[in-house]
Amino acid sequence: MQEFVDTLNSIIWSNALIFLALGAGLFFSIQTRFLQVRLLREMVRLISSGKSSEKGISTFQALSVSLSGRVGTGNIAGVAAAIAFGGPGAVFWMWVVAFLGASTAYVESTLGQIYKEEDRGQYRGGPAYYIEKAMGAKWYAIFFAIITIIATGMLLPGVQANAIGNAAVEALGEGSIIETIIGPLSTTTITVTSVILVILGFIIFGGVKRIANFTQVVVPFMALSYVSIAFIIIALNITRLPEIINLIVSDAFSPMAGMGAAIGWGVKRGIYSNEAGQGTGPHAAAAAEVEHPAQQGIVQAFSVYIDTLIVCSATAFMILMTRSYNVCSDAACKTNLIIQNISLDKDPNSPDFTQYALESVIPGVGAPFVAIALFFFAFTTILAYYYIAETNIAYLRRSLKVPGMMFILKAVMLISVFYGSVKTASIAWGLGDIGVGLMGWFNIIGILIIYFMAKPSLIALKDYEEQRKKQTIKYSFNPISLGIKGADFWEKRYQLNQKEDLS
Repeated sequence: MQEFVDTLNSIIWSNALIFLALGAGLFFSIQTRFLQVRLLREMVRLISSGKSSEKGISTFQALSVSLSGRVGTGNIAGVAAAIAFGGPGAVFWMWVVAFLGASTAYVESTLGQIYKEEDRGQYRGGPAYYIEKAMGAKWYAIFFAIITIIATGMLLPGVQANAIGNAAVEALGEGSIIETIIGPLSTTTITVTSVILVILGFIIFGGVKRIANFTQVVVPFMALSYVSIAFIIIALNITRLPEIINLIVSDAFSPMAGMGAAIGWGVKRGIYSNEAGQGTGPHAAAAAEVEHPAQQGIVQAFSVYIDTLIVCSATAFMILMTRSYNVCSDAACKTNLIIQNISLDKDPNSPDFTQYALESVIPGVGAPFVAIALFFFAFTTILAYYYIAETNIAYLRRSLKVPGMMFILKAVMLISVFYGSVKTASIAWGLGDIGVGLMGWFNIIGILIIYFMAKPSLIALKDYEEQRKKQTIKYSFNPISLGIKGADFWEKRYQLNQKEDLS
């Protein structure tokens, strides 16, 4: 199984995908005149603006839902893996992916808003919707929807569940080993998995509003708590900060693990963590209640910064400052190590490096804290995955009438979470990488084609900035006058607003 997964990943995550992701980010950065820098203040302002409605969630709730997908295992275990297999220089390439990916996040999230629909009292949107409406390629949209359902409903949840289980075992110990029909399992793993399944079942059967209400409280609180602890550790090792930054930058261009490894792992884990270009963010973006599509695109660009430049960097600095890492020359990470600072029994695909780093500074507290943080990070990510899969089933349901599709999804996802929690970290991550890679390939190609066909995201940005220069109090979006076709929701909204203004 592991060999097959590794072989498939080597094909999907070839240099072609790495260059595609970096190239698309650079291209969109140039086309938007580096909005990730120009509109930084506007990003912060928009986060607190906007209110929810009966059909849509607020801007902040949409940010929280998307962050729940972005901030997860990749921020803790993913960073550790990037350092282990790509060297410290991989962190630099994660930063590059975040900086360039912010523009990609803007493009895909704005498209999600422009081409969203109202479905059974909820806003729905995402790559499948804008591929069909903007590209006119329904077959491509259906194919992407199926890939996304498989990725977010079956492959990716297992990564998050696996990380929660591993962190709990590292913090609490295995407990007793019980023989089950699927093999020996520790009581800790069984207990943690059971808690996840019960809470997950309660929330996912409650719909997107319940997901949004849960994530808007949990995600900001845990992110701030985690970053605060990281800052304390950085402060205690502040004299090493220049050394660590120099190590990251120098290793990015003369890497100890090889140039290909540093860039490859940095890009792979960067995309896995911040999800820019992957096609997940547009689903939450589409659910937001906003006055102008570009507003949510700008907010989602900022979410990439929060994920990678803040949370991932916090993890990287903790690991590197405390020397709680190994650099490996092979996938097993057991022999032929380039650098060995800690025991070989620490799995780089798990939260072990991060927990070891905190334990070295705060004994008895570090490992449990990471386990708790990871529980909430990973759990909210699973919720985001469910919502994404649900949205794509809603898309397929328009033309494919299969009774009980949503219930089947819920059941499959619960099984996936259970399966992932009891499998090895390497298999779980391998399956997750397949899901991320496939979505990345088809979404990035899709948004590039759409851009060259009609440039709707760029037109929306220019329209928003023109209204902003005029100090508009209430923004509007008229796709017909802008030459944007297929934006049915916004056409109807503009006409309705015009009637209200005249009455």
